[in-house]
Amino acid sequence: MITFDNVTKRYPDGTVAVDGLSLDVPAGKTMVLVGPSGCGKTTSLRMINRLVDPTSGRILLDGRDVQQSEPSALRRGIGYVIQQTGLFPHRTIEDNIATVPLLNHWGRAKARSRARELMELVGLEAGLARRYPHQLSGGQQQRVGVARALAADPPVLLMDEPFSAVDPIVRATLQDELIRLQGELHKTVVLVTHDVEEAIKVGDLVAVFRPGGRLAQVDSPQQMLGRPADDYVEGFIGFDRGIRRLSFFAAAGLDLDFDAVAPEDTTIAEALRAATKAGEPWLLLTDGDGRPRGWASIEQLKSASGQQRLADLPLTSYGHTFRPGSDSLRAALDATVLSRSGRAVAVDEDGRVVGVTSYERLRAAIQAAEETSEQSGERWPGRGEVADQAAAS
Repeated sequence: MITFDNVTKRYPDGTVAVDGLSLDVPAGKTMVLVGPSGCGKTTSLRMINRLVDPTSGRILLDGRDVQQSEPSALRRGIGYVIQQTGLFPHRTIEDNIATVPLLNHWGRAKARSRARELMELVGLEAGLARRYPHQLSGGQQQRVGVARALAADPPVLLMDEPFSAVDPIVRATLQDELIRLQGELHKTVVLVTHDVEEAIKVGDLVAVFRPGGRLAQVDSPQQMLGRPADDYVEGFIGFDRGIRRLSFFAAAGLDLDFDAVAPEDTTIAEALRAATKAGEPWLLLTDGDGRPRGWASIEQLKSASGQQRLADLPLTSYGHTFRPGSDSLRAALDATVLSRSGRAVAVDEDGRVVGVTSYERLRAAIQAAEETSEQSGERWPGRGEVADQAAAS
């Protein structure tokens, strides 16, 4: 556990970077520090490994004041990832990763073996080991930075804007990779970002800072989205927090409709009877394996020949699907919004159709999830628990 005990950092010119910060980072969890530029989040991070020392207050690492530790020894026991990776340009990738183990007097063979293990862990091909940083993409360099921070198996990992220098697609991939790694390693992670979306996605806990280095709210992402502490937090999180909150509700509880689904060998007459009976304006056509092909409107069915096959009709794209067994209500809503039919296709892990949903069904599922949460008095499920809920349903 990391504990900030009434920590203040005041510079000689009188500037207060951090003002009376009291904060606990539980062991094995990811705490994200987020806020506007100049609010003290990076200073707070750097006080943990003594790159900056506090003016007053204490920072405890597992109950021990970090001021009692020699800075270089302290830093060798804490992983540190920065925005521009900070890789040594004249060293190979494996030797960059092996830096801290070598400083800790590991043998070169053992250190390089550890480096290759970590390359695999963070998704780097073994063939990159003998290359140099300039020969890698920005995303690959960031993976090297994460691997180097993990090389000596530190219990604490500090990450200062680790993904901000890469493009959005690579950034999303690296965020997913961090979530996967944390699920395996359970490090105590403190991550600084200015991106609220990133904070909500990767954090078990989020600490929002005000200008002037003061703490505004510390909470789980789902609680912060649902119950911001004040107008400042609400404004900082953004107007779409209601949509983002749906990421914490499993789609497993959705009432799916299978009456509006028909195999491709169905006749038009049979399909029209089925759609009319279901009261649906659209019918989803599936192939011989039960996978989605596209939507046919009831107007198409009415104007087509009674003996014509559904497979011969021009179909409307079904868009992208969602999986009730592992996805959230946000994923289901997103698929519905992007569908030209106003309906989304639910599939199993093999891509076979298990039903369709609509705005009305989603509205009912969202209301039920919120009411259940409020009535039980329990917190909303955190990141990683949505899939667990789905599996138990």
